Amino acid sequence: MIIAVPITGCILSQHFGHCEKFAIFLIDESKKTILSISYFDSPSHEPGMLPSWLAGKGVKCVITGGMGSQAIKIFKENDIKVVTGALAGNPINIVEDFLWGQLNAGSNVCDH
Repeated sequence: MIIAVPITGCILSQHFGHCEKFAIFLIDESKKTILSISYFDSPSHEPGMLPSWLAGKGVKCVITGGMGSQAIKIFKENDIKVVTGALAGNPINIVEDFLWGQLNAGSNVCDH
């Protein structure tokens, strides 16, 4: 599985569409471990562009603090699971918590 986490600075970005970079994690699902991490500068923020860009990288899950409802819909159309409400923190810890079912995720912080 491949998981994407939007980051600003070195922490999870609370607003998906305005992040600086994406951390892309290659996961061994059976062992619940991170095999590798790649970092990519975020492309320009244009409606509908990020879901296809991430799908092109093989992403099957996005973990973020907040994402608009239209973006969530487009991700689902691209067969990408969206997890919102993640608290700002170290992306590696967030992905590990997600893998072990311990991610502390609240409500979607984006209201559009």
